[in-house]
Amino acid sequence: MTDTHAKSRTLKLIWPLLLLVVIIVVVTGGAAIHLSRFYHTPQGDPDFTIIYTISRGQSFNTTARQLTQAGLCTSETKLRFVATLLGLDKKIKAGEYRLSGSMTPEAILTVLTSGRVHLRRITIPEGYTVRQIAEVVEKSGLGKAGHITDLCFSEPFIRRMDLPDGAPSLEGYLFPETYLFEKATTEEAILTAMVERFKAVFTQELQQDGNALGLTPNQVVTLASIIEKETGAPFERPVISSVFHNRLKKRMRLETDPTVIYGIKNFNGNITRKDLRRRTPYNTYVIKGLPPGPIASPGLAALTAAVRPDDTPYLYFVSKKDGSHHFSRNLREHNKAVRKYQLRR
Repeated sequence: MTDTHAKSRTLKLIWPLLLLVVIIVVVTGGAAIHLSRFYHTPQGDPDFTIIYTISRGQSFNTTARQLTQAGLCTSETKLRFVATLLGLDKKIKAGEYRLSGSMTPEAILTVLTSGRVHLRRITIPEGYTVRQIAEVVEKSGLGKAGHITDLCFSEPFIRRMDLPDGAPSLEGYLFPETYLFEKATTEEAILTAMVERFKAVFTQELQQDGNALGLTPNQVVTLASIIEKETGAPFERPVISSVFHNRLKKRMRLETDPTVIYGIKNFNGNITRKDLRRRTPYNTYVIKGLPPGPIASPGLAALTAAVRPDDTPYLYFVSKKDGSHHFSRNLREHNKAVRKYQLRR
């Protein structure tokens, strides 16, 4: 066989192989381009947003199927293939995630593998009670109101919180603020975070100011909670504080309705003369001095007002029904103000 014939035969064998290689390269390249376009192109409605939950132990096959069903991805198979190719299918983390149709599969997988979970926002207003706070937490989907309330009055749990001596519950110690929590956060962890925030705000300086006035930390928080419940106009807090301090100095009963209400189980919203005479640990029309503990969660302004009252001669105040109060030095002036602002005489 001549060299020419050998070369010709070799070329006949090589050309099909080369053609096959070219076809493979073209097909592979085309597939790669197609997958790349899929991976870097948003798949859904840009106005669509969803809070998507990945459960512990959930397979990526389930995740890919659910994302496709939700309209965030056009192909479950392609998503599974790309995630497996990049080694991301084993890296997704359990939790809640905010996803939208404007996100590419790449962005979605980045979020699901990063652990940047969606945080639920809860806002606790100043002056809320434990039971109101428990309802806010439950509405956010982060716990059960009944269990939260029970924890707040559980002696073992209260001891774990290391509150000031004499604190009968977590009432007053759940600081009113906006918090962000993961869905998996326990009720215990939520309450602990609120108490820790209170401790950070209720500084040693405020406690020392209270001590200089003869008040224990628990008494400061108790007084601050009353000030918080009585205050409509924020600028009046130090003045209202001065009224209570003046009454305490003269050993007068505080006679404040919010404490009476706190002591009534299942209060119906209408305070009566009978309620004012009912003996409870919180009825300041009956008991002298401060009640045994706070009646709500005071904010920083109320805590500050409790230990830094204005210097006034006032012993009484009455609502002017516009959010503010009229302050009086004696009972005669007070009765006159009651007739003017409450009885409209």
